[in-house]
Amino acid sequence: MSNQAPNHARVIPLRPPAERPATARPAGRPPTPGESLREPLWRDLVGDVLRRERRSQGRTLRDVADTARISMPYLSEVERGRKEASSEVLAAAARALGLSLGDLLARAQGELVRLTARTSHPRRTTTTTSSLDGLCLAA
Repeated sequence: MSNQAPNHARVIPLRPPAERPATARPAGRPPTPGESLREPLWRDLVGDVLRRERRSQGRTLRDVADTARISMPYLSEVERGRKEASSEVLAAAARALGLSLGDLLARAQGELVRLTARTSHPRRTTTTTSSLDGLCLAA
């Protein structure tokens, strides 16, 4: 028997664990009062469309991944907005769901318009002027 204390390694992370940004909320959920109103990420929108279509067809992730010839874990990551998929992967996933790539992207674009219309900030009007309008300082 040894008198030495057990050797426990202490791991100090270099940065805090990554969190999904406030923009990564599910597409249908409105922002909460303290949540940022930034535009959603494209990969989140596309992933939401893929997942919604797959579920509406009553298909499993494995079934769609096999049909599209994409690994199931990768398709899951794409659906959750964790991976930025290539156009080839998106086209294969869309075809497996009976959609064209154009259909998939049009649906994602529709979601983007719908979400940003609710959270868009009013554009600055030019009726009010300031002595600083158009002034740019550089150091």
